[in-house]
Amino acid sequence: MRLYYNGQALTEDIHFEDHIEHAVPIQIYEENAHYDIGFVERYDGSHVIVNQTRYPRSRFHFVSRPGY
Repeated sequence: MRLYYNGQALTEDIHFEDHIEHAVPIQIYEENAHYDIGFVERYDGSHVIVNQTRYPRSRFHFVSRPGY
């Protein structure tokens, strides 16, 4: 696993894969407002699924929250 720091932006597929594999939570933002936090269940080129909700990668920002 790559080392992720708290608040690091997640933009690449490998980032989401690492977070699934190692059960590292992520935080989701819409613009600058906190929207949700949880574990990545699945992802594809256009969405990330967290807490059974599909978040469009083009609309939301995702950051790593190790240790949360």
